[in-house]
Amino acid sequence: MFDDSDERDDQDYDPDPVYLEEKAKPGKDAPPDEDDNLPSILDEPGIKLDNEKQWYVIHCYSGYENKVRHSIEQRIETMGMRDKIFDVIVPTEEEIEVKEGKRRTVERRVFPGYILVQMKMDEDSWYVVRNTPGVTGFVGMGNEPTPLRAEEVKAIFDRMESTTPVVKVSYKVGQKVRIIDGPFNDFIGTVAAIDPDKSKVRVMVNFFGRDTPVELDFLEVEKV
Repeated sequence: MFDDSDERDDQDYDPDPVYLEEKAKPGKDAPPDEDDNLPSILDEPGIKLDNEKQWYVIHCYSGYENKVRHSIEQRIETMGMRDKIFDVIVPTEEEIEVKEGKRRTVERRVFPGYILVQMKMDEDSWYVVRNTPGVTGFVGMGNEPTPLRAEEVKAIFDRMESTTPVVKVSYKVGQKVRIIDGPFNDFIGTVAAIDPDKSKVRVMVNFFGRDTPVELDFLEVEKV
C-alpha cells in the first residue's frame, strides 16, 4: 500500500530533551527564548487541544506497525510522557488460513498501516507521537486529530478479543476445486458459495450428468 523504502531508522532519531523542559517565562526585557522556533501543535491550523484521555489513530508505513509502536513506547519512557500517553496498540486478530487441505492459525493486522494511541492531546503529547520515526500523521478531519468515538473503540476491541477466528481460504467463488474427503472424494467441482461463519463451502459437482450442490467443510476441498 505504501512505499516502505521511506522508513526512517529509529536508532538515528535523537529527540530534543530541551523541548519538554519547563521553561521560565522571560521578563519584559529578556531576549526571545531560542526554543520558540520548535514545531508546535498550536502552529497547525484547526488543531484543538483536548485534556480528555481518548483513543486516536495514527498512520505509519505499512509493515512497520510494531516497530513504530515500540519507538513510541520508548519515547514515552525517555521523555517522561506516561501521564499523557497511556497505551499504544496495533490491532490484530486471529485468522485461520486453509491451504491445500491444511489449517494454520496466524495473527493478522486488522488495519495495516494504522496504530491506536490512547492519550491526552496537548502540545507535548502531540509532538512526541507525531515526530516518532515512521509516523506520517494523525487521522482526522483536515489537520485536526479526531478521537475515536466510544462505539468505534468498542467495535475494534471486540474484534480483537473475539474467540471466533476469521477463516481465510485460498479459493474463490467460480474456481475449480478438488474434494479430498467424504463420499465425493477426488471429484472436481466449482465453488458456488463460501460461508466463513460456518467454515463451509458449497461446491457444484457433476453427478450422473447433472450438477449437484454439495456442502463441505473448508478442509474437505483444495484448489485445483
